[in-house]
Amino acid sequence: MSIDKDTQHGRDTHEQDLTYENEQSTVTIPLKEYDSLRDQSKYITDATLIATIDKIEFFVKELRKHIVRKL
Repeated sequence: MSIDKDTQHGRDTHEQDLTYENEQSTVTIPLKEYDSLRDQSKYITDATLIATIDKIEFFVKELRKHIVRKL
């Protein structure tokens, strides 16, 4: 099986890349909104990641029950 490089990867990809080549855009937001977004980046908000962290915490607590420290 051979893949036609001109239509699959070559020409189509090149033409698509050219459409983005001259795109330049700047988004302007108020300073308060920027500060708010910047503060939000300090916290974990993804529900899946939070659930994973909670599960890790649970397993760590379970493991601590089996630790015996000799003095």
